[in-house]
Amino acid sequence: MINQNKAIKRDGFGLPSVIAWFPSLLIVVAIQAIYSSSSTGQTPGGIEEYGRIESVDVKIDNPSPDSELDERLIDRVRTGLGMYPGDTFSRTIAEFNLARVRRASQIVKTTIKLTPGQTGGVSVTILVTLGPAAAGDEGRGALITRKFSDLPVLYDKDGTFLRIKLEGIAMYYGNDNAWYGQPGPLLSGNPLVRGQPAGAGYSNWTEGFVHAGISGITPLSDNLYTYGSFSSIYSGSIGQELFTDESRGYIGIEDAFVGIVGGETSEKGDRFIFNASGGRQRFGVGDGFLIANTASNGDNRGALQSNPRWAADTLILGQAKYNNTKLETFYLDPDELPVVDSKTVITGVNFETRTPRGIELGAMFLYVPTSNFRYFTTTDTFSREGLQVYDGRMRWQPHPAAAGPFIASEAAIQRHDQIDMLALGWSTESGYAFADKLSWSPTVSYRYASFSGDIASTARFERWDPLLSGDNGERWVQGINHFKIFQNSNLLTHRVQMRLRPSPKIELVPQLWFFSADETTNLGGNPAFSFLSGSYLGSETNLTLKWFISPRVMLQTHVAATFPSSTAESTVGVDLDPWFSTMAFLRASF
Repeated sequence: MINQNKAIKRDGFGLPSVIAWFPSLLIVVAIQAIYSSSSTGQTPGGIEEYGRIESVDVKIDNPSPDSELDERLIDRVRTGLGMYPGDTFSRTIAEFNLARVRRASQIVKTTIKLTPGQTGGVSVTILVTLGPAAAGDEGRGALITRKFSDLPVLYDKDGTFLRIKLEGIAMYYGNDNAWYGQPGPLLSGNPLVRGQPAGAGYSNWTEGFVHAGISGITPLSDNLYTYGSFSSIYSGSIGQELFTDESRGYIGIEDAFVGIVGGETSEKGDRFIFNASGGRQRFGVGDGFLIANTASNGDNRGALQSNPRWAADTLILGQAKYNNTKLETFYLDPDELPVVDSKTVITGVNFETRTPRGIELGAMFLYVPTSNFRYFTTTDTFSREGLQVYDGRMRWQPHPAAAGPFIASEAAIQRHDQIDMLALGWSTESGYAFADKLSWSPTVSYRYASFSGDIASTARFERWDPLLSGDNGERWVQGINHFKIFQNSNLLTHRVQMRLRPSPKIELVPQLWFFSADETTNLGGNPAFSFLSGSYLGSETNLTLKWFISPRVMLQTHVAATFPSSTAESTVGVDLDPWFSTMAFLRASF
């Protein structure tokens, strides 16, 4: 396990000075990104680089006179990219795969372009530039051409590809009546509280991070490559954050992994790919129903809301893929905050496939061999160690890049090899993408999700364990404010959501939420709500705006209003005020 992260204390030329530079640094990077004459196709922040792929398209910038040759090259790129609708997009893996595609071919350059999908995923377009057969031997990249405009590519020749990564966020976050204006009872005993937490009235803070690193791939043979990545993040916060008013800064290793990938394509076009990797790296399954947040933020690391860290302390991953079917096994030790480190390790097997009719199917088994996390009942406590999870999921979207309906569902059962446990979690979502049929290309959807609570009258334990569920407010962070009090356990939720596109560069996402508890016994959740006086918990409405200023710069804002129910108020025994929050961040990638 690699763990060389450390906090930066606030003294001398320290934290406040450095964090104050974040906006200036990002503005400089943003200006360079907007006006750079050579686009590298970097993803706009906010178009999720680890999102579900909705569509893949390959286009040749400068078609040759031979249309049949162009078709063969397009097929080569599609096959070599190895990413299809339903897969999870990773820019690092995509660039590595495309470096293999360019080797010994007329393809001298490939550019990745991402746009937001109709249903929250990403649409991937690969732009191909052709040249003479020998042109690719000259290579490209700043180390070869000595041109600054070639950055972030350092070296790209004969299948060897090396690039740098530089990105950052400057964020402002404000709350009015955080914790419903009652931080005392709602944060009692919370180990994240340091100094004065936010509460009644208006409070705000600024935070940010800079993420820099290098990654590369090189051939070992015609069909075998090795790759790796290393990066570090500096993050910090100043002002009245949710849990503290103390300024913090932190620097630590993010990615630090190596891997090997290979495969071949048969004469009939069948594709087989295998991949094995290990080290500090990000990992997720599906849309984050069970596994998404493989690292933690906040506390001494700062950057509570901008969430820069995703890499697990250790991920050992093995994958095999045949056409549209993938099997993977993994050992996962998440990078938890030291103050709440549960020492949880998760092992698993995941299977995914896409049918000829476009239906995406997945199944997964998880097992927890080690953990200090505890389950609570009215009479006893039990360890998470020994948890077993059986998960299944499906998605049907016959026209992912155009107008049409979609349905998605996931369900899982949790058992335990040491205690009598039967917990259930499931969700179903349906909607319709109108695309260009209506103004602003709306997509409308409704999702219902259920996570069981413990029934106090039975000896069996039924409370759902959310494990590493989460990601963002359009996936499994259920309510921008409400999620901070009631996470995905003993919870029933209704979500109505729209996606609106007033222009190609602007996306609006309004949401309406209603929350209820599955059981009134809520031990293991927020202590102030351990025993509820009723089921209905409250509602939230929020609006997110994303402005994709350029391929490398984006601005995102939100406003959210959360209204506690009379049940919540009577449970705590004090008056609870509505909780309002506002946020704005500028993100730049180089």
